[in-house]
Amino acid sequence: MELAELEKIMATFDQSSMRELRINDGDFHLYLSKNQAGTGEAQPMPTQAVEEPSPEANAAQGDAQIKAPLVGTVYLQAKPQQPPYVHVGSQVKEGDVVCVIEAMKMMTEIRAKVSGTVKAVNVENGELVEVDQPLFTLTKEQQ
Repeated sequence: MELAELEKIMATFDQSSMRELRINDGDFHLYLSKNQAGTGEAQPMPTQAVEEPSPEANAAQGDAQIKAPLVGTVYLQAKPQQPPYVHVGSQVKEGDVVCVIEAMKMMTEIRAKVSGTVKAVNVENGELVEVDQPLFTLTKEQQ
């Protein structure tokens, strides 16, 4: 990795709200942290699970949207040649993984905040998504 690339990564990290960043690419390893108290050892990073924002805004229509919480590449299936996590007509329960978003080689599971039926898939597999971009539309389960 070139020095200019490293400087760009460090500047982007410094301006972001992320607290830690770890990149492992072959023989190249980079760990950045904004945490004040360091132990001197790199701590393993937990798998990050992000839930969509509260769907109260869509409560009147009975629909809820699952939106992208970060910028990255969305993957609708766990691996190539496997079926998608969900498709139109799928029943999802609160907490179910509906897709993953990759950002800087970190995979973030996107989970449903409400139970319901997938009404629309608003993105394509491998598409670059922006923050708050609608990924799925759900018809909420009647309670």
